[in-house]
Amino acid sequence: MKINRIIIASFMVSALMFSCKNSHSGKERAQRDAADSAKFLNLRESDLFLLVGTYTAKGGSQGMYVYTFDKTSGKADSVSMAEVSNPSYLALSPDERFVYAVSEEDEKNSSVHAFSFDKRSGMLRLLNSQKTGGAAPCYVTADRSGRSVQTANYSGGSVSSFEVDEDGRLSEVNLLIVFRGSGPDSTRQEKPHIHSVRYSPDGRYLFASDLGTDHLYRFETIGSVFEGQPAISRGSLVKFSLPAGTGPRHFDFDPAGKYVYVLGELSGAITVFDYNEGDLLSKQTILADTAGARGSADIHVSPDGRFLYASNRLQADGIAIFSINGEDGTLTQTGYQPTGKHPRNFVITPGGEWLLVACRDENRIQVFRIDRQTGLLEDTQQDIPVYRPACLKFAGR
Repeated sequence: MKINRIIIASFMVSALMFSCKNSHSGKERAQRDAADSAKFLNLRESDLFLLVGTYTAKGGSQGMYVYTFDKTSGKADSVSMAEVSNPSYLALSPDERFVYAVSEEDEKNSSVHAFSFDKRSGMLRLLNSQKTGGAAPCYVTADRSGRSVQTANYSGGSVSSFEVDEDGRLSEVNLLIVFRGSGPDSTRQEKPHIHSVRYSPDGRYLFASDLGTDHLYRFETIGSVFEGQPAISRGSLVKFSLPAGTGPRHFDFDPAGKYVYVLGELSGAITVFDYNEGDLLSKQTILADTAGARGSADIHVSPDGRFLYASNRLQADGIAIFSINGEDGTLTQTGYQPTGKHPRNFVITPGGEWLLVACRDENRIQVFRIDRQTGLLEDTQQDIPVYRPACLKFAGR
C-alpha cells in the first residue's frame, strides 16, 4: 500500500507539473499569437502602400521605407524600414509579393537586392543580394511573369539580367550587355550611360535608354525560359536614335500602348514616338524644361492617358504638365507646378487622384492633388519627411 501511495502521489505531482507546463505553453502561445496579430496593420479600404527608396551615403537615411497612404485624405503614416545602402530605385514583382532595390554604388559594391513584402504587416525581409556587374545601377524592372529582373547600370554603361526563383530570390547575373559609343557632350556623354530599362506593355520587348549615346535600345524577350537562360535576346538589339545631345533618361508608354514619351535629361525635351509592334516613329519634340537647366528627370503618363508630367531639377525645379491629344498622342503644355529642390522622381496613384514628388535635396515628399479635369496640381501641404528620397512606388493593400 505504501508503494502504491508513493506511485499515485508521484503520478499526481507529475500530472500537476505537466498541466502547469501546458498551461504556461498555452499562455506563451497565446501571447505570441497576440503579438503577431498586433503586428498586422489595420488597413482602410482607401489605403495604399508607399515604398520609398533613398540615398544613404551622406547619413540621415538608413535605406528603404514603407508607409501607408490614404488615397482619400492624401495623408501618410510610417510603417517600417529595411536597411540597405543607397536604394535609389525600386521595382515590385507583378503580384507585389517581392520588391527589388538597387544599391547605387561603385562597381565593386553595386548590387541588386530581393525583399519579400508582407502586406499584413508592411514589413520587408531581405531574401538575397547579387552583384550587378556594372557600376552605379540606377533603375530596376521586372518582367510580366515575375521570373526575370533587369538593372540599368549608369556608370557601367550596361544592362544586367537576373533569373528569379519561385521564392523571389535572384540568380547571379546571367546576361551582361555592355554598350559602346559616345555623344556630343564631352562631359556627360563621354561613354554610354544606361539610365532606365522597361518592358513594353505587351511584354514582348525590353527597352533601355542610353543618356551617353542618345539611343533607345530594344531587345526581344524570350518566351519560354529554362533554368539559366537569359530572358532577353542579346542578338535582337535594335537602336532608335534621338536628336544629338538629348541625353535620354526616362520614358513612359501611354495606357493603350500606342505612344512612347522619352524625356531628355540634357535637352529638357520630350520626344513623342508612335509605337507599333516594337517599332518607334518620332512625331514630336517639345520642351519640358524651358530654363535650360540640363536636369530633367522623371516622366509619367496619367492612368487615364489624358495628361503627361515631367520633372525638372537644378533650375526652376518643378513639374511640367501637358495634355495628351487623344487622336494622335501629341502634347500641349498646360501648366507648370513648382516643387521643392531636386524632384528626382515622382509617382501617381493608380486611380489618378494624387501625385507625389521625391524632393531629394529638401528631405521631403510633396503630396499634390490632381485636378481630374485639367491635370493641374494643387500642393496639399501634407509633406512626408524623408531624408534624401530618390524613388517612390505604390502597392495595393
